[in-house]
Amino acid sequence: MAETATNTNTGKPLETQEYFINMGPQHPSTHGVLRLMLTLEGETIHNVEPHLGYIHRSIEKMCEKDTYAQIIHLTDRMDYLSSHMNNEAVSLAVEQGLEVEMPERVKVIRTIISELTRLSSHQLWWGVFGMDLGAITSFLYGFRDREMIIDIFEETCGARLTMNYNVPGGLMFDIHPNFQKRTKAFVEHFRQKLPEYDQLLTGNVIFEMRTKGIGILSKEDAISFGVTGPTGRASGFSNDVRKHNPYSAYPQVEFNEVLREEGDSYARYKVRIQEMWESMSIIEQLIENIPEGDYKVKTKAVIKLPKGEYYQKVETARGEFGVYIISEGGKSPYRLKFRSPGFSNLSALNHMAKGVKIADLVVIMSTLDLVIPDIDR
Repeated sequence: MAETATNTNTGKPLETQEYFINMGPQHPSTHGVLRLMLTLEGETIHNVEPHLGYIHRSIEKMCEKDTYAQIIHLTDRMDYLSSHMNNEAVSLAVEQGLEVEMPERVKVIRTIISELTRLSSHQLWWGVFGMDLGAITSFLYGFRDREMIIDIFEETCGARLTMNYNVPGGLMFDIHPNFQKRTKAFVEHFRQKLPEYDQLLTGNVIFEMRTKGIGILSKEDAISFGVTGPTGRASGFSNDVRKHNPYSAYPQVEFNEVLREEGDSYARYKVRIQEMWESMSIIEQLIENIPEGDYKVKTKAVIKLPKGEYYQKVETARGEFGVYIISEGGKSPYRLKFRSPGFSNLSALNHMAKGVKIADLVVIMSTLDLVIPDIDR
């Protein structure tokens, strides 16, 4: 579409034209195999059109052929930075159908590991966000602290990323004898290190100029697009599943739902920083008093859900993750649908990016904290 502008040197009309470029599908700032078709005038963005499908694995259809126990390992390969929480959502949905109540020990352990997972995800996000803006040091600091959590996961269940620790009926294994000691040591360590994140990025003048007022999303638009998690809460949208529909041990703990009103990239950054403090508080309230008891209830070798429909949602590091199961009474679901937070959050990208520069698009995408397999499943 041609537009008429004026040459400031000659005063004569100057004709400009929109053009299109591909960003991705293999691009560092897309955080995965995501292709964006950008409509530009100069470096100003007129339109962003995401193209999905590069890492589609037909996970939902595969789940319809698997048993309920087999489904678990597929969900931690969607949002692999929230794998434990994805596993928990499926486990809770199946347990709802079986009408079994989890032992308090299971609830507390699940909650502690969920918050450790949230911390490790936010640490990776913070490090990569800084690197997207050219601050290499943040990447090294974030991964340094995250490694302590990953070591705890590995000692607990043998896996570092795709854990497969939650199962319908409880946990795959009981916690390692070192679990409480190492978790408390990590929290003590990270309480000293998290202020460094503010020193490195938060108060940096260049960082503030790159993030404040960039990629604004209003509360009304966040609700309209179905944006949840820290991205929605940065726009003032109260949507924390742990508060509104508490599960596991969340009814036992006190924590704040972090909300901001600005709705820009800086607000989304600040929400995640504050959420790390809240996660440490939740862990500290539970880690000293893990109840004794079983780590798993007895279920049949082949689980069959009664005929009906079941839905369970949890709060992952990126927002509301939902599992919808339709059962015909067999060992596999008749239909299974995942509500992934990244898909809805990505839908708001074009709205947030219109009128900004390409460099600003990199900032906005980083503050959305996209994990592409969560979107393109």
